[in-house]
Amino acid sequence: MNSASSAPATIHREQPGSAASGWFLLVVVLVLIALGLFAIIAGVRTASIARGVGGVLIGITALVTTGGFFTLQPNESAVFTLFGAYRGTTRQNGFLWANPFYRKQKISLRVRNLNGEKLKVNDKRGNPVEIAVVIVWRVQDTAQAVFDVDSYDSYIRIQSESCVRHIASSYLYDDGDPNEVTLRGGGIEVAAALARELQERLARAGIGIEEARLTHLAYAPEIAQTMLRRQQAEAVIAARQKIVFGAVGMVEMALRELSDKGVVKLDEERKAAMVSNLLVVLCSESQAQPVLNAGTLYT
Repeated sequence: MNSASSAPATIHREQPGSAASGWFLLVVVLVLIALGLFAIIAGVRTASIARGVGGVLIGITALVTTGGFFTLQPNESAVFTLFGAYRGTTRQNGFLWANPFYRKQKISLRVRNLNGEKLKVNDKRGNPVEIAVVIVWRVQDTAQAVFDVDSYDSYIRIQSESCVRHIASSYLYDDGDPNEVTLRGGGIEVAAALARELQERLARAGIGIEEARLTHLAYAPEIAQTMLRRQQAEAVIAARQKIVFGAVGMVEMALRELSDKGVVKLDEERKAAMVSNLLVVLCSESQAQPVLNAGTLYT
């Protein structure tokens, strides 16, 4: 294999570029234009070719100089290249002037959002889920953004999609171990992991990640109903466990109070019947309808 073809690509770093105030150069250009016109007129009047040629050259110089004017808004930069060579970046604002032969590529430094599309991916267990994220980012190194990737906008979209797929496949949707982070329950942890991996992937393009968070998370439509029924069943079971736990405590308290205060003495069979009746009343889904005993306690 050719060693030159396997050499790593050069990583560019942003360097400060020089730019002067455009207002001062504007005055200079106007003066040059006035001098050029004066020389041409004087040359015509005196039939002096030298003055006429000098006036034309001054006018051409003024015209070329006007190519160096440009403006930059706040949070905007300009990358300078001269015949394909990088000559620095300026982050000054206002009306500016630089070498008229520079190619000036403006790069926004403002914070921007990438609202990702819904992606169908498999979680750690293999269940298909739908997930979408929003990424807040900005350009930090203009040289890397311009020269190290073909198009940093496309690079961000592609790498963010790849990163979201990897993160989603690294976690369960839900129903994990007690201390296990899941997509549904670990919003902060998942968002932090997403931001870290995105920063690692996008550092090559000079992009800084300000924030990354999930905006949509759901089971895929083909299993959504099944998973919904499972979640409902788990919720019912959890609720029943609490009801039974509370009912047992109330029955135990009732028997203890009756025994301690000597209200009534019950044998084991009657205690069992009372416990059964109380649990039916306390644990029933519908309101229990008691049958009143108008006779003795044991009839």
